[in-house]
Amino acid sequence: MKKIIIGGLVGGILLFAWQTVSWTVANFHEKGQQYTPKQDSVLSALNALGLEEGSYMVPREKPGASFEEMQKTGEQMTGKPWAKISYYKAWNVNMGMNMARGAIADIIIVCLLCWMFSKMGPQGFSIYLLASIFVGIICFTNGPYTGHIWYPLHDINAFFIDAIASWGIVGLWLGWWMGRK
Repeated sequence: MKKIIIGGLVGGILLFAWQTVSWTVANFHEKGQQYTPKQDSVLSALNALGLEEGSYMVPREKPGASFEEMQKTGEQMTGKPWAKISYYKAWNVNMGMNMARGAIADIIIVCLLCWMFSKMGPQGFSIYLLASIFVGIICFTNGPYTGHIWYPLHDINAFFIDAIASWGIVGLWLGWWMGRK
């Protein structure tokens, strides 16, 4: 149990540290949240429309449209501009709480990985390292990449770097920690 808890705690902190560096210091995700000098105009226009908070795909057919209507909309959209919009009425960010929730989530998922490793029996350093990297590839492929197939992400390369680097760092730690006698 000690190996799982300490492994998860340190590994989760390492994972959280990488995410912090990636999104702040290194700013790998800049392409996914670019600045536009037209931001005030865009926000004013969205606010003036009276939108409810939510995520929107524009253009899009009305809910309940038939397959033929969806197909027609798809044909009409081909080659034309489109947008995926997440709209919020008020900026309410609790940085401390958000960071705490992120760190706790990271610790929990690395504890789960440590638990799985403990059920495998003793392994060598390289097995723990590769298994951790494979977890990163699974997370990337099931999350950002699968979404990217349909709605291209401008920072998809950053998500891939995050998956390999962060889980590689966790794997280095767990390879040493879990492999100890």
